[in-house]
Order: sequence, then structure tokens, then C-alpha cells
Amino acid sequence: MRPKLRSSPQRTDSDRAQIAGIEVLPFGFFILVVLTLFITSMWTIVDSKLAVASAAREGARTYVEASATQDAPGRARAQVQATLLAYGRGATHEVEITSGPDALGSPCGQVTLTVSTDVAMLSLPWIGRVAGSVRATASHSELLDSYRSQAVCA
Repeated sequence: MRPKLRSSPQRTDSDRAQIAGIEVLPFGFFILVVLTLFITSMWTIVDSKLAVASAAREGARTYVEASATQDAPGRARAQVQATLLAYGRGATHEVEITSGPDALGSPCGQVTLTVSTDVAMLSLPWIGRVAGSVRATASHSELLDSYRSQAVCA
């Protein structure tokens, strides 16, 4: 007499084969939330760096396009403020304008505008607060408009 071969595995209704259950799901969800907050915190730094770079560029362009009779530093600071507000980062920032001795009166003078802002960091579980805040800084240099007085820059 030949033994009977089974065509399907034996079905069991017990929990003996279960390795992990529902108790692992909250832990996985908690790790997902912490990693999402960490990535969001890092993206805030990148976004702030992009905002201050754009603000420095726009402020420097506004400075060099101002005529000698206008308040170029004031207009540049106002443009930096407007650019940061457009990015949603208009809270606190510092603007430093560096130029030659008579940069506004002489064509081809170089002007460097530096914009800095502080970015608050989140306090995350297990990781903690890496730093209270991180400073995002960007600089942009422009030459004064050489065609204003028809001079050619060397």
C-alpha cells in the first residue's frame, strides 16, 4: 500500500507560527515620525540658505542699479526685506554692505552684500536638539553699472 501524498500544506489555526504582531507597528510609526521631523528640520536649513542667497542677489542688484542721488543702501535693504518676506523668512536678518571708498560715485566699483539669518532647530526624540539655531549666510558681489557714465571697466 502506497502512502497518500498531500497536494496542499496542512492548515493550522494556532498562533504558533506568528513571529511579531501588532505591538511592532507603533514603534515603526514612531520611527517614521521622528525621521520625518528630522528631514523637515534639515530642509528648513536648505530653504533658508536659498532665501538668503536670493535676497543677497536682489539686494546687490538693487544697489548697483541705483543712481548716485538715490539712497542705494536703503533701497538694497528694502529689497532684501521684500525678498525674504516673499520666501516667508522676514522675521530677523542682518544685512552687511561692503563697497569701495567711493563705489556709488565711480562706475565699475564692486559692491558685496551679505545677508544672514538664524534658523531655529527642532528638538527631536532620541536625537535631541543639535543646536539652538543655525546661521544661514549668503553673499553676492556686483559691479556698478559701467554704462551709467559711458566708462568701460578694465
